[in-house]
Amino acid sequence: MRLFHFSDDSGIAAFEPRPVRVPSARAPGREWLNGPLVWAIDAHHDFLYLFPRDCPRILLWAAADTPEAERRHWLGDWRAVAYVERRWLERLEAETIHRYEMPAEGFEDLGDAGMWVARKRVVPIEHAAMSQLDREFAPRKVDLRVVDTLTPLKGLWGTSLHVSGIRLRNANDWE
Repeated sequence: MRLFHFSDDSGIAAFEPRPVRVPSARAPGREWLNGPLVWAIDAHHDFLYLFPRDCPRILLWAAADTPEAERRHWLGDWRAVAYVERRWLERLEAETIHRYEMPAEGFEDLGDAGMWVARKRVVPIEHAAMSQLDREFAPRKVDLRVVDTLTPLKGLWGTSLHVSGIRLRNANDWE
């Protein structure tokens, strides 16, 4: 299994556990996820972080209980879809992000969208700069869809798909 951490910082020699910048409401007993941790994503879900840091996006893929008709309607022949606002496309094409490969030992699987956490300092085992991010999706069988605003997609959370919204506070007209 391969784990990664994505950053706009090119010079991270070690990741120190730190609390999240914007705490989320967590289920009872899971409040510790807002505390000091090092976060990583597995290779299958790395497309969630192939964006400039503050870029708002909505990502979706079929869950185990997603009916075939709903999967075909939203995904077509793709394994996942990533929605991004048009105003971020130029940055997606031009910015460079850094992918740090993390050693798997010391990480705990959260059982949620490929996310893993470590409670101790982590030294990456590899670093790669990634540019032209818009070209990274199709090889992963992820359809990058550009929209004027993400707001009309709020109803996706009412489907049987797995839907992840990241940095939505930065989206146009998001409440």
